[in-house]
Amino acid sequence: MKGNNKEDQKDNDNSKRKNVTIQMTDGVLIPNKKNGHVLNSWRITFYGSILLLIGLMVFMPDPYVQIFKVTIQGAPVTFQCTVFAILGAVLIGTFTGLGSVSKSYAINMVSGVYVELIRGIPLLVQLIFIYYAMGRFFHIDGNIAAIIALAICFGAYMGEIVRAGIQAIPKGQMEAAIALGMSRSQAFRYIILPQTLKVVLPAVGNEFISMLKDSSLVSAIALSDILRKGREYIARTFLSLETMLIVALIYLIITLILSRLVGILEERMKNNG
Repeated sequence: MKGNNKEDQKDNDNSKRKNVTIQMTDGVLIPNKKNGHVLNSWRITFYGSILLLIGLMVFMPDPYVQIFKVTIQGAPVTFQCTVFAILGAVLIGTFTGLGSVSKSYAINMVSGVYVELIRGIPLLVQLIFIYYAMGRFFHIDGNIAAIIALAICFGAYMGEIVRAGIQAIPKGQMEAAIALGMSRSQAFRYIILPQTLKVVLPAVGNEFISMLKDSSLVSAIALSDILRKGREYIARTFLSLETMLIVALIYLIITLILSRLVGILEERMKNNG
């Protein structure tokens, strides 16, 4: 009986591990649908922001309509930097995460030093270093510098997410794959990594939201993102309060939409087991 109880406990532990997802929520929390409330924090914030933005432009078209038209022109640059940088960060994070769990001391140490080094330096410092300091030796376009800086910075955080995702997979799966004749690299490629991707996907979505907000720092190197467009408009009109209100609402509405999409993704993954 004791043996059966231990096996049942082991099965329960394994089933719990299968449902593990790495969640690093950064932004508005998505309440559980099962709580039955029509109003929740996300809906109040999202619809409140939409109503405020529309109300400002309808009842006070001068100057809010013009401010919105100018600042929204920076959205393509914001999304361009974020999308390309998150792809780079995922690639860097995958190698860093694999290096963190490697049995090789040298590879493990290199991954660890990279994570500690990059996480200890502010993103703005990295951005200015790549664009201005490295610019003394190489001609680096502003867009490229922004993408490289964001990818390198968030790659360190992504590496920790991937490492946690790999460690969330039961060790028995690696042992079983090796017992079936696979090499360690084949087991990682065909067994561990596909499951890790599923586990870390919600966390990657949250990192995307966080990166989109931090992309406002690229205005420091004169890239025409949403914030830069707003600052240029302030320089011409001195309407700092009105302009920054619209800039804040644009960022808030974008991140709320993305937060909701990440929440839907998490719910579907839970439902699919």
